[in-house]
Amino acid sequence: MEMPVAAAAAVHALVERTETLATAESLTGGLVAATIVEIPGVSAVFRGGLIVYATELKARLAGVPQQLLEERGPVDGDVAAALASGARERCGADWGLATTGVAGPEPQDGKPVGLVYVAVAGPGGTRVRELQLAGNRAAIRTESVTAVLQLLTDMIHAAPAPA
Repeated sequence: MEMPVAAAAAVHALVERTETLATAESLTGGLVAATIVEIPGVSAVFRGGLIVYATELKARLAGVPQQLLEERGPVDGDVAAALASGARERCGADWGLATTGVAGPEPQDGKPVGLVYVAVAGPGGTRVRELQLAGNRAAIRTESVTAVLQLLTDMIHAAPAPA
């Protein structure tokens, strides 16, 4: 699925459910939010987002526990989960999306280029996917956006309808 198709599927599902969305992005640097806002009607569901590229901002703005960042570094599944929850809580949204990883061209803190974690926090809990992506920075970032939007759509369809 391409990025715009994945974004449209997620936005339309949220509009139908009258639920909202927020983002916390690291390696994608705002590309998730930019992709979402291309979809007509998104203003009904998109609350906003955080671009937390610097590690200390993951704690300060998104609420990732400092100890978790110190023990594991920013490229970690639990950090992705905390980012998604932080976006959801701090932006007052039903759903929070997060991306963290290494887009390259060099490894980071011993983590290989292409290691990415995407996460979605929603009313029914949080899910994280670990990705091993190949390609240049642009390809890794684009695939990360598509993956987090697909995870969101999967979770929306699996969730019970809002009361």
